[in-house]
Amino acid sequence: EVNGCIPTGESIQTAIEQVDATTNRGPAYYMINCAHPSHFISAFQTGTDVSSLSWKERIGGIRGNASKLSHAELDEATELDEGNPVEFGKEHMALMQLLPRVNVFGGCCGTDDRHVREIKSSCWAAFGKARSQ
Repeated sequence: EVNGCIPTGESIQTAIEQVDATTNRGPAYYMINCAHPSHFISAFQTGTDVSSLSWKERIGGIRGNASKLSHAELDEATELDEGNPVEFGKEHMALMQLLPRVNVFGGCCGTDDRHVREIKSSCWAAFGKARSQ
């Protein structure tokens, strides 16, 4: 899951489009959870045609892991990898610029108040400005 795909191997785009087609866009929005931003940001940096934007607009939240390690590596770790909170915040800002509807940010495995503060520090001014336009 460090390659921008969900555990089944499908791309995030494919998964969202399949669920939306099956449920007539039933979910209010989707969230990315339990992965470091560096594991999935590349999924949003490709595809700039109009059809590729629709699925990106369905993502409303991100709850990232602090560590860049894979789940398998984390399972074997003997110590908590806290990651880099400042970098973590900046990566959320980069995601915010790629995902126009994201308005829920939070932390998952390994995160603490430092990570959440850095998300706020990196995203707050841009969040208010982007959403008021």
